[in-house]
Amino acid sequence: MILANDSTSPNSTLLKQVSIVGAGAIGQLIYHQLSTDVSASKIAVNVISRAAHSQLQPLTFTNLDNTESTQIAEFVGLNDYSQRLPETDLLIVCLKAYQVCAALKIIIPMLSTECNILLLHNGMGPHLGVAQMLNGQSLSLGTTSQAALKQSQWHTKQTGKGVTQLGTFHLPKHFKPLGTASQQKPSAQKTLSESLKNILLTAIPQSLWSEEILTMLWQKLAINVAINPLTAIHNCQNGQLAHEQYRDTIIAAVTELVKVANAEHIPLELPSVLDRVYQVITLTADNYSSMHQDVLHQRTTEIDSINGFVVQMAKRHGITTPQNQQLVDQIKCLELQYRR
Repeated sequence: MILANDSTSPNSTLLKQVSIVGAGAIGQLIYHQLSTDVSASKIAVNVISRAAHSQLQPLTFTNLDNTESTQIAEFVGLNDYSQRLPETDLLIVCLKAYQVCAALKIIIPMLSTECNILLLHNGMGPHLGVAQMLNGQSLSLGTTSQAALKQSQWHTKQTGKGVTQLGTFHLPKHFKPLGTASQQKPSAQKTLSESLKNILLTAIPQSLWSEEILTMLWQKLAINVAINPLTAIHNCQNGQLAHEQYRDTIIAAVTELVKVANAEHIPLELPSVLDRVYQVITLTADNYSSMHQDVLHQRTTEIDSINGFVVQMAKRHGITTPQNQQLVDQIKCLELQYRR
């Protein structure tokens, strides 16, 4: 058993402090990747907890070769936020999309203005709210196709390789603030330091830094608007969506998304986007989508940050999105059934 990143070591003050918010499958996967021998010599990693008190928590990880390892992670509790959060150089947020803004509303005021925030979650939307909360911090966005499953609360197994794309979020010139706190706009133009960027790209396999991260996220969103709701509604694996009966719905939903993306100055082309959607359906034929799993286990879905985000952004441009709205309504109906 390895005690990762012991904060009491003499050299700990020289290390970059990385804090992870969200100890789900992806959060624990990223924790283990950042806690490798190479990265551990440059950074100290902890997990921001919702518990009152800090504690040391064993985290077990099984890699793709079925090799198992356990590390002792420091979980920082609420009582220690005011002391520990100002020390954070990089905050990686691996929460569900609908949890992001509420969590960061509490955390951001305690961060240093030099802290870097990286959002790594499914769907889109929270970045617009977070950008308005910044007080000097930089904001980066990411998407990963790495796959991991929790075997138990503190045991995560990696189930698939995948590309991780990261990049700085720059508020577009046409950005319309969601609220009144638009004075923070310049702070979102800062970027992640080269040292932290290199640490991330070294620690996370098949990771790359993209200057067009919003385009990458919209491309990923196009896949999600088709696969996630339909697999949840029809209780099926991804591969079933290759059948002809789903084709019209997929084309309509993706067509609406491309129109909205283009209005947002994101250069997507419908034929290539549709090709990619069907490619992913084929490559992940035996998989169940995250939304399918959320509905199966009667959890809140991320529909508002997937099809719901398309609907929300469409309204800004006067674009109608009946297919995406219908998918939102159908998922909301499913959620309502198990919330009664």
